Amino acid sequence: MLRAIADIFRAIGGAVATVVSLPFRLVARLFGGASDTAHRRH
Repeated sequence: MLRAIADIFRAIGGAVATVVSLPFRLVARLFGGASDTAHRRH
């Protein structure tokens, strides 16, 4: 019983983590590319 509940929470946590991390990853990539180009220019 506890193991099943833990698996459910683990699955939900994984799904939420992926959904939440995707936008942050895109934003980080955009800002990272901008900072890289800025550093290269200077």
